[in-house]
Amino acid sequence: MGDSMPFTLPTPPDPPALVRPAAAAPCDAGTRARLLAPPTAEDDDVRLTCSLRLSPGDRVLKRLVIEGAAASGLTLDCAGATLGRAGEPAHLGAYTIAIRSRPPARPGGTWDRPADIRIRDCTIYGHVRIWGMGENGQGPLLRDSSHSLGHTGRAQDAAPTDVTIAGTTIVAAGPIPLYLGPGVTQVALRGSRLAGRSVSTALYLDAESAENRIEDNDFETETGRETIAVDGSARNRITGNRFTLRGQGGVRLYRNCGEGGTVRHQTPSDNVITGNTFRTSGFFQAAPVVVNSRNGWRLTCGEDAGYPFGSSIDNADNGTGNVVAPNTVE
Repeated sequence: MGDSMPFTLPTPPDPPALVRPAAAAPCDAGTRARLLAPPTAEDDDVRLTCSLRLSPGDRVLKRLVIEGAAASGLTLDCAGATLGRAGEPAHLGAYTIAIRSRPPARPGGTWDRPADIRIRDCTIYGHVRIWGMGENGQGPLLRDSSHSLGHTGRAQDAAPTDVTIAGTTIVAAGPIPLYLGPGVTQVALRGSRLAGRSVSTALYLDAESAENRIEDNDFETETGRETIAVDGSARNRITGNRFTLRGQGGVRLYRNCGEGGTVRHQTPSDNVITGNTFRTSGFFQAAPVVVNSRNGWRLTCGEDAGYPFGSSIDNADNGTGNVVAPNTVE
């Protein structure tokens, strides 16, 4: 036999280049002063539609809401400032930063979504959530969309896209520190650190989301289950990260079935999970990466019955084309 050809790991094609909106104008002094003022019962969040650079000693206790196309092109440069309240339990709906779309003004209309959002050099206490049709896979508008074909495209068109979080630490205090809701695309988490304690995962990629890049981060969150959940999410790259595992798994790829009556259309396919380091401890050590980790073993699987597609007719995870080596386990 002749010489064999060198093996090259397959990688999915890069997503099409985005046409980015114009950069948002700098915030005025009044917006900055309101953001830095102590929260009150009548004024505990700020809707940000301008770019802002904070100072290293700043502490922001109000919640930030980045909503709709009016916020597109926005940069939040914390310059080492702190957002949220250290040492306090977080509540699920009280996000430190919410990046979200606005629903259509009338049925069948276009979702008003933010794009090209940049967040860097922050210390965030609490949690960050990005979403469009639903905060999670059980939202009523999302569920209604899932009952007809073309749902994946609709969910992605409705959700925020092109969000970068870089050089940032998120310290969880109960809820998942970073949650990418259904349909969210092209989020980049780079050079950052997830720490603290989560009752669930450290990072959640929900149904119909895609093309997100999780690169060169430290995952140190103490979790109640795996560190990263890839739930019906496709074409993501999880590369060059460092995981500290305490008996729980690292990355799990699966597709929820039936939960909340929502049909899941997309499978956890064509993801690249390579070049990561998993540091394990504890007597019982779960596998760092598992593809198709559920395959219908959930009591909720029958809740989306009655539709001739997706998880309604097949409860299996059906992930294909995933590249999950090489990685290092220490």
